[in-house]
Amino acid sequence: MNLFDRDIQMAWFICSFLLLSIFLPTQNVNAQSLEISVYGGIQSSPHSRVTGKHSTAGAQYSELVGWEGKSFDAPIYYGVRATFWRNNKLSYGAEFTHTKAYAPSSALQSTGFDRLEFTDGHNIITVNINRRWNLGEFNSYSLIGLGIAMPHVDALPSGGLHTFEYQYTGPAVRAALGLSRKLNEDFSIFTEYQFTASDNKVSLLNGGTLNTKLLTNAVNLGISYNF
Repeated sequence: MNLFDRDIQMAWFICSFLLLSIFLPTQNVNAQSLEISVYGGIQSSPHSRVTGKHSTAGAQYSELVGWEGKSFDAPIYYGVRATFWRNNKLSYGAEFTHTKAYAPSSALQSTGFDRLEFTDGHNIITVNINRRWNLGEFNSYSLIGLGIAMPHVDALPSGGLHTFEYQYTGPAVRAALGLSRKLNEDFSIFTEYQFTASDNKVSLLNGGTLNTKLLTNAVNLGISYNF
């Protein structure tokens, strides 16, 4: 079993757990609120296979790339989430995450690129459904989301043209498990594990193509404001 298949199985496990958790019984509270959250953290992106060609007449390439996340290099990894809590159990909202993926020098040489990055960033935009449970002073929560990937493509084939632009590259999914604690009536803090997966079909200048499925794993710390 290769690394990508193992990560896909983990993603299916997490998503299945979250879908089941939505239907578990919990205490009903009639509160309604809008919550805005911002977060940062440590994000990585495991191996994925990159395939395509550098130009219309170019040769095909295929390479397993071990991406680097570099969470704290500018532009940093971060995310923003808006959540409308209809009650204390279920919520709906939207989320933007600025993830990143750098191809290491060894992969650049083997794929024939001088530069290959999704770092400004590999943007994931989803519509989410959340579930939370009260644990006394803390709330635990889970979420799943469906949406799109819209990365900033920074790709320069050796001796070719530099593709440097935002593109819609395909569908994306998101899953997270977290724990939050209220500081007061308005603010709360949280920590979470978050996973994203996206299927990316990139158009390069001069008729080239690049295809890859990017996965990210992140441990986040954030703060929320409740309206």
